[in-house]
Amino acid sequence: MKYFDGLLIFLFLIFFQFESYSLPRFATKQRDKCIDCHYNPTGGIIRNESGFYYGQNILSMISPRSDEITLSPKLNDNISIGMDLRGQFLYSQEKKRTDFQRMEGSIYTNINLSKKINIITNYDFVNQHWEAFGVARILPNNSYIKGGSFQPYYGIRIDDHTAYTRGGDFALLFINGARQGLIYDPLYTEAGVELGVYLSNLIFFTSSVGTNLYNRTLTKDPSYTARLEITPSIGKVGLLLGGSYAKADAPGNTNFYGGFAGIGYDRFSLLGEFDRANDLRAPGMKSNVYMAQASYVIFVGLEALVRYDRFDPNINVSDDDISHLIVGFEFIPYSFIEIRPQYRFILEHPSVDNDAVVIQMHFWY
Repeated sequence: MKYFDGLLIFLFLIFFQFESYSLPRFATKQRDKCIDCHYNPTGGIIRNESGFYYGQNILSMISPRSDEITLSPKLNDNISIGMDLRGQFLYSQEKKRTDFQRMEGSIYTNINLSKKINIITNYDFVNQHWEAFGVARILPNNSYIKGGSFQPYYGIRIDDHTAYTRGGDFALLFINGARQGLIYDPLYTEAGVELGVYLSNLIFFTSSVGTNLYNRTLTKDPSYTARLEITPSIGKVGLLLGGSYAKADAPGNTNFYGGFAGIGYDRFSLLGEFDRANDLRAPGMKSNVYMAQASYVIFVGLEALVRYDRFDPNINVSDDDISHLIVGFEFIPYSFIEIRPQYRFILEHPSVDNDAVVIQMHFWY
């Protein structure tokens, strides 16, 4: 265990020593909001024109020339499309086997009913999962009301669901019946309404009420979620501060709350989140969830990433926590094509050889 803690600190120190230049990936680096790149004000799903341009021309090592091909997500003036396709090759040290996995096959649409009202849909044909909601930005300062089926806004939405602050490896839920993290895996949605208020250019507050789709209509209590985000900046340094609270029936009654923070400067970003969950695994049980992620752009199209996740399912019991350390790269050789090689140190049983190697392929548009 001490070996992996030392390795984590060593890698973080390496990242801090590099010189930086401006190629932001996280909103903390760019000092922007989610809505600057997505039609969904809380981020994710279909990208808007700015997000499409950023993916086509800024992230990749090589971009198509305009005289070779004209790319656009717009079918016409009012309808746009998008997609995320993911699959991966993996090797399990524990099982001494390799395999290929289908992960995601999402198709997105955005329909502009007016300059202030959008309808957004997402269907993942791999997991047979869908979201559909309308966003009306009719309140002061571009604030909005959202209604439909969507994932409520909690914590930091990194795009790797194996983080325990999202859902952990939710495939394990179907193997041993014990959730390895919070409820926000890729398949979790609620039907309800959300209010998003930009209190200023630096303060963003969201609150939603809805019911999840685990149980039938009128058989469970509504869920409540609230989140406050503050994004100040000091010169070229972008900061992220905030906290979240949720009370959910998913499928048992649970509530959790936590805080998150981040910093971004030129090539480097560092994000962290801590959450306390009550009654998540069992009534009366309290759990702690941690996440820390650092990323550094080595050069255009290649980014190094280190993430540490820890889940303590019962804070009153010692030696029951699970954790992993992920070290890898995100390589974007051409627009809308990403390759993610990762090595995953599984730390809960240091004496057991159960690490994993993952190479993920991601295509988006």
